[in-house]
Amino acid sequence: MKLKGFYSSLIAIAIPVMLQNLLQTFVNMLDTIMIGRLGSIEIAAVGLGNQVFFVLNMVLFGISSGGGVFIAQYWGKKEISGIKKSLGIMITLSTGVAAIFTVFCLVIPHQILHLYSPDPDVIKVGGDYLRLVCLSYIPTALTFAYTHAFRGTERVKLPLVCTSLSLVTNALTNYILIFIVGWGVKGAALATLFSRVVELIIILSWSYGHKYEACGNLKELISFDWVFIGKFVKIALPVILNETMWGLGITVTNAIYAHAGTDAITAVNITGTISQLTWVFCMGFGNGMSVIIGKKIGEGKTEIAQGYAKRSLWFMPSVGAVMGLCLWPLSYLLPVFFNVSPEIIKTAKSMLVVLMFCYPFNSSCMNWVVGVCRAGGDTIFSAVAELVTMWGYAVPVGFLATFVFGLPVVWIYICISSENVLKTIIGLIRVLSGKWLHDVTR
Repeated sequence: MKLKGFYSSLIAIAIPVMLQNLLQTFVNMLDTIMIGRLGSIEIAAVGLGNQVFFVLNMVLFGISSGGGVFIAQYWGKKEISGIKKSLGIMITLSTGVAAIFTVFCLVIPHQILHLYSPDPDVIKVGGDYLRLVCLSYIPTALTFAYTHAFRGTERVKLPLVCTSLSLVTNALTNYILIFIVGWGVKGAALATLFSRVVELIIILSWSYGHKYEACGNLKELISFDWVFIGKFVKIALPVILNETMWGLGITVTNAIYAHAGTDAITAVNITGTISQLTWVFCMGFGNGMSVIIGKKIGEGKTEIAQGYAKRSLWFMPSVGAVMGLCLWPLSYLLPVFFNVSPEIIKTAKSMLVVLMFCYPFNSSCMNWVVGVCRAGGDTIFSAVAELVTMWGYAVPVGFLATFVFGLPVVWIYICISSENVLKTIIGLIRVLSGKWLHDVTR
């Protein structure tokens, strides 16, 4: 079967998403790199403070990704009312969750960070950062919902422009508040808040001004009934639980690294910051794959959707392998960006080498979970597979490596990262079976 238009359709969506994710990564990196000029305590504090946002981000991604299944398939049918109802549920759930996170971070920020690290200096600095940066959670949640709705309807340029402007705003305010005013991590938090608000204002004013398909008035956004809510929950709830529990699993593994020492978690945060520069390309193709497969299912072209899915099985690991190779030259830039000890730099370099070999597997998992199974409404299977491998394998192995065997942090990193090899095998079997494909809009 010929799959005409596969690459052109994928690239048309993936490239703007990649660029947006890349710019978003730069926004996040600015905090880390500028704080990195202050010292290892500040890097560890901001890194752990951002673990709370990481959990929120996973919940928001779960809500938006679950809603994106409906939006992409409704877009294939050109059923605009369904798109608006899906976005309305996404907004309601996202802002509600963000509000809960905001309240907890305002009231008990230091107690939350104590769950991650025993270091009192890290907890103090990180708590001050968290109490301010949490004010950006609700604007971020709204931006998240609209951005994913626009991706599902192939309106990918506006989120890219908004993120570009957010980057410039964040860079300027970061520099002024951290170095000129001298507010340190508090300045970084305020800069993040300001840039998120600016991003939200631009994305709402432009999209409604130009009458994007997903943009509805309040009545249209809340026009969903209990039947529609039931359909949405059936598909989206496994995704939300999946991303939430997976995010919690990642924070638990970061807590494991933190208990291996402040230098260890600092090296992990540095590794994560650098790797984001290349991982955005895998994310872009994964999200693009989800849109084009979901759209074909909505159009009733299930054979083409199956063909796209099978082609992705070799395409995405290849992308991961190429992006992984880019980590090697990036590892030599660590001393330029981070003012930490040579030992921490050496550890972070070793982790990047490990990650380089893991990238084809990581990209494969991103593809079959987000790009294929969720596009086909196969959210329960992918959720179970991810949670079993995370909580049944990665977390226990990381715990044993740290607290029982006392291995060096690089070996702990290898043990935890090996989870994706197992998950890749599970995904390969599922996609080839064809059992992942469902039309959720019927």
